[in-house]
Amino acid sequence: MEVLGIDVGGSGIKGATVDTAAGVLTRERLRIPTPRPAAPGAVAQAVREIAGHFSWTGPMGVTFPGVVLDGVVRTAANVDKSWIGVKGADLFGEQTVVLNDADAAGVAEMTFGAGRNRHGVVLMLTFGTGIGSALFVDGTLVPNTEFGHIEIRGKEAEHRASDRVREEEDLGWDKWGRRVEEYLRHMRDLLSPTLIVVGGGVSKKADRFLPYVDLGDTPVVPAVLRNEAGIIGAAMAAAGAARIP
Repeated sequence: MEVLGIDVGGSGIKGATVDTAAGVLTRERLRIPTPRPAAPGAVAQAVREIAGHFSWTGPMGVTFPGVVLDGVVRTAANVDKSWIGVKGADLFGEQTVVLNDADAAGVAEMTFGAGRNRHGVVLMLTFGTGIGSALFVDGTLVPNTEFGHIEIRGKEAEHRASDRVREEEDLGWDKWGRRVEEYLRHMRDLLSPTLIVVGGGVSKKADRFLPYVDLGDTPVVPAVLRNEAGIIGAAMAAAGAARIP
């Protein structure tokens, strides 16, 4: 039941062993700053460092902040462009499953968190260096949606409302919250979700900005698993591929 999950983000690479039946970390996570530039070889070295920290040699799940089709990276918005075309198993090892970071977080949140037992259309958005998205229809993932690149006021949404932009522009929680609300209203109008889940590192501070977000009848809630969701989802993907209970 224990599998290593590693979540590769724009600012940090985080990993821990996970009980995939319970959806909880079994050891304290390790975080390493994302290399600059975040080229495949440098990230692979960081992943090996995390695996070594846990003395791990078995199946492993690794998330990536971009589109991943059949284990091959197709886009790289917030990391080095040399990732495009890289096959994850060639870089990290044959026992490794590579998947989109927000998809991994969403699967974990739908299984163990705020989306559990929710039907209809559920949208999870992760706010960090960029904005990741995971879309579910009656619990089934629609992979690689990348809704952070939808245009708002002439810019990609993640260039207006990501947590990185909040920090770089020194936005107050109220002003940033209103930007988030504008983006979420746009997504609501496009998708008519029954629930929107807000994840990523900033989700642990949801009480500071969600009071400024009002979508009427569409509930907006913080992720229960917070920033551990990607790690847990990565481990779940690896467990499923290896047929581990």
